[in-house]
Amino acid sequence: MNIVGRITQDARISTLDSGKQVVNFSVAVNERYRNKQGERMEITDYFDCAYWLSAGVARVLTQGTLVELTGRVSARAWTDKEGGLRASLNFHASQIKLHGGGHRAGESDPPASQMSRAQTGCEDLPF
Repeated sequence: MNIVGRITQDARISTLDSGKQVVNFSVAVNERYRNKQGERMEITDYFDCAYWLSAGVARVLTQGTLVELTGRVSARAWTDKEGGLRASLNFHASQIKLHGGGHRAGESDPPASQMSRAQTGCEDLPF
């Protein structure tokens, strides 16, 4: 499955007890359409994303960046501390394509489209 959306906050790296690292980030996906009355409508879905292949990609996954993700989606439901039902959409990314946008304040790195694989630490990025 593919989704295209904007990163809602800078990616963060988590390290498991086993030493394996995962990059976590959230993506907002907008859908625009016209209803039967001809009014423009917009729906935004949020995905909690995980990328396991290389932690180096975290430095280019910044708030506002437009990304295209390939992977699989899953849903998760749970009960919060107050007893309310909660749910989230999770996306397990196997490939990430950057389409530009965000950049961390104060950094002077080149745009992601000009970075090499060695700089990002990601073999599957298309640059």
